[in-house]
Amino acid sequence: MADVATADRPTLYTIPAHRAFADALVAGLTRRAGRDPLALARALVVLPNNRAVKAVTEAFVRASGGGLVLPRLVALGDPEMGEAVGAALDPADDIDPPLPAVPPYQRRMILARLVSEERAREGHPVDVAEAVRLAGELARTLDQLLVEEVPPTKLRDIELGPELTEHWRRALATFEIVLQRWPGELARLERIDAATRRSALLDRLAQRWRSAPPAGIVCAAGVTDSAPAVARLLRCIADMPQGMVVFAGLDLALPDEEWDALGPHDSNPVTGLTRRSIETHPQFDAKLMLLRMGVARGEVQTWREGGGHDADPARGRAIANALAPADFTGKWTQIAAEDRRLKGVTAAELATPAEEAQAIALVLREALEVPERTAALVTPDRALARRVVAHLGRWGIGIDDSAGRPLSILPPGTLLLALAEAAAQRFSPLALLALLKHPLVRAGEDRLLWLDGARALDRRLRGPRPAAGLDGIAGHLEERKGTAATWWTDVQPLLTPLANAFDQGPQPLASVLACLRETAQTLCGDNLWSGLAGRAAAEFLADLEAEAPGGPPRIDPRELPQLLRTLLDEVAVRPAPGGHPRLAIYGLIEARLQTADVMVLGGLNEGVWPGRPAPDPWLAPRIRMELGLPGLERRVGTAAHDFAQALGAPRAVVTRARRDAKSPALASRLWLRLQALAGDRFERASALEGWTRALDDPGEHLPTDRPAPSPPALLRPKAISVTEVDRLKADPYAFYARRVLGLMPLDPVDADPSAAWRGTAVHDILEQWWKQDNCTVDTLRQRAKAMLDDERTHPMMRALWQPRLLEAIDWIAGAIVAQGEDGRTVASAEGKGKIEIAGVTLSGRYDRIDKLPDGRLAVIDYKTGKPPSPTAVRAGYSLQLGLLGLIAERGGFEDVRGTAGAFEYWSLGKKRDAFGYIESPVDPEGKRDKIPTAEFTSIAAHNFTEVVGEWLTGSAAFTAKLVPEYAPYAEYDQLMRRDEWYGRER
Repeated sequence: MADVATADRPTLYTIPAHRAFADALVAGLTRRAGRDPLALARALVVLPNNRAVKAVTEAFVRASGGGLVLPRLVALGDPEMGEAVGAALDPADDIDPPLPAVPPYQRRMILARLVSEERAREGHPVDVAEAVRLAGELARTLDQLLVEEVPPTKLRDIELGPELTEHWRRALATFEIVLQRWPGELARLERIDAATRRSALLDRLAQRWRSAPPAGIVCAAGVTDSAPAVARLLRCIADMPQGMVVFAGLDLALPDEEWDALGPHDSNPVTGLTRRSIETHPQFDAKLMLLRMGVARGEVQTWREGGGHDADPARGRAIANALAPADFTGKWTQIAAEDRRLKGVTAAELATPAEEAQAIALVLREALEVPERTAALVTPDRALARRVVAHLGRWGIGIDDSAGRPLSILPPGTLLLALAEAAAQRFSPLALLALLKHPLVRAGEDRLLWLDGARALDRRLRGPRPAAGLDGIAGHLEERKGTAATWWTDVQPLLTPLANAFDQGPQPLASVLACLRETAQTLCGDNLWSGLAGRAAAEFLADLEAEAPGGPPRIDPRELPQLLRTLLDEVAVRPAPGGHPRLAIYGLIEARLQTADVMVLGGLNEGVWPGRPAPDPWLAPRIRMELGLPGLERRVGTAAHDFAQALGAPRAVVTRARRDAKSPALASRLWLRLQALAGDRFERASALEGWTRALDDPGEHLPTDRPAPSPPALLRPKAISVTEVDRLKADPYAFYARRVLGLMPLDPVDADPSAAWRGTAVHDILEQWWKQDNCTVDTLRQRAKAMLDDERTHPMMRALWQPRLLEAIDWIAGAIVAQGEDGRTVASAEGKGKIEIAGVTLSGRYDRIDKLPDGRLAVIDYKTGKPPSPTAVRAGYSLQLGLLGLIAERGGFEDVRGTAGAFEYWSLGKKRDAFGYIESPVDPEGKRDKIPTAEFTSIAAHNFTEVVGEWLTGSAAFTAKLVPEYAPYAEYDQLMRRDEWYGRER
């Protein structure tokens, strides 16, 4: 194998996928350097990205065994990782350097302004947040044009056929106009695109090296970027006397017919049609690189040296066969057994993502049991990576996820989003509490006092939301003085500047961001900007605030949360080194050229690995093809190549979950191809799957018995209200939890108006109508409308309940007037009283008590829904009206006293196409299986005496769900662990 290029043959090599790339590369370079200790120091190695530089550096350290002068390792720059071209390729002493690149956020904001202006001119305006999102997609498409060296003027030469929809025509027109205006913006700034500058630097370097090649070895290794400028540089390196290009995983054994089928193809001279390239194949990028370099695959030689983590060569052949183009998979039935072997590869199929993460953590943990063994997880699923980190934490093992995490899910990012969301929602309860309880707010010695106030506010904001805005919350708290109201007087001024800014309507983005930043600083102090994530957030805000004036001139502040989320999702925060030295987690880009003794390939579900191609909102697929841009599915081929490279470790474990967080998941096409090729040789990691399930399996489930606490008589309540009697009788445990343990259920924050809330609202209206208007008929509707018009009333209540409420209110007023004509009058409303009976105090509150013409009393209860059935009353439940009549007969009410002669439910529900009707649980003669009216209070007293004698003055246990059909409430079901015992006791 020659190490020096000849005049007509470039020096090209490939390191097969089954070899450890970095170790093999170092072994070969060391051999070429010979015994000259400075030969390596004079060498220059061009690598794809900074992560590859780190991998090769570590490989040199492993190979040296002592002191070593490293060659210059230069990162070519990976556009997907946002890495700049290496210093050796962009020297500081360049006499005539290219113009500087336009900063990313400046470019993003200017493009957003151009998109916004063009959409408005077309009559299809978009908000600023959407314009910024579209600008990001436009920038990516523009970069592809620049990288592929496609002149934007080529758009004008495309003939749009009738099959192109109006949507794509409009998007293409906007795209073309923006491209026409963009060069003028760059000229004004005296800047150029980063992709343009990168291509210019690469071409300058190639030109310089052609005229004056470096004296030492120059090696380009592992570069997968097939951009034309990169291809020209690699061809220059390959032609240099001591230059060489080393590819990663170029398949020299792929049959020629399969290689030729990959494309790209020439158009048919007769039809003018072009056969589509197979861009989803892992070798397509490599073939495109060779074509652009002007070399044939036959000119590439196999790298002689191997690494320290090599797998069996047979595995490489099996993987290549498994990933063959679809038209050639028919050969699988004829492949020899040795070409199907996947020795060292095991597959684990788990039920859920949680189980998959547990299994991966076990594999990594097992690797540490063997001295010096290394292991790594490769996955594009960042959620899976975070789960693995958490599982390893249970054993005290730290591990770095080199792909990082988006700033939007880290504390500084979530704080900024919570602040923007709260202001945009005018500090609605949920958004406000999420902000005030954020871990960065008042972090430090004042944190506990702050949380005490936030929790007090939480208690006061439960139920339907108060009026909007900070003043609405203040007014809500003023209705009942307490800790929350006092605390809020100190908190409200901190949020007032931001609230005022959001209330001013559209304004410059920079001013809104400045107010957001200042408010965040006020709430959190310098802690917000500390650490890696804090510094990233500070840089993000500073850059965005500085470049905002170049974007759309004004923004509605309510769009800020979505704008921030779009941009924060794109900011990756990578951890500082500090995890276990023998473990690592990589994304697909970071994993390139990496290796370990054990490689775990996780998340092998369709849509994850490979991911779904990101749509291009600007150029239709046919337009992209005619321009010569990469197809949207090109990333599938890149993901397949990454998959093949990662499978080259001595031991590989592939994992997937049968379902994701929402639904069953489909196995990745890569997984299915391995499974189809290997057949029964596809080794399952059965032991690993079993360990995963067994790790948290208690072995035996011992559900609790039906709870039946029996406290001593001294601890049992000696007072009960009429509304609690049913709960005590049907579900004694719920009564025990409420009255003995003092556990009261809390309403949700920002709750929708429930039936109980509607009932309370109606009772308040009727109470005020009685106490302040003396039941004047004309004022009842006015009070109902005033309640509905109050800004504190839930919009759903106003929209859906208003018609039926007003109709039912009118019915109540009319019914009272009609009964008054018959001699029946309202004696009292909304009163309360109590009596002593059976050794306990029975209390009750009535809605209304009328005096009948014969002097007896009518006890009335208002219902917003359906009244209790006579069956329930006869069974001894729903005796509330009878107990209220009993209190009245025994003088328990201050305003009224007498014999109860009628018991009525006045329902505001619908019956016979009208809202409002009267129903009674009793009948004077006991008809329709109802209790006779005259016996109702005595029956209620008898039932009550039995109930309290058993549970309040007696010693009966408070059994859970004693009569489930009359215990419909579920507030205490979790406390009683209902699902563990319900059904077993019968």
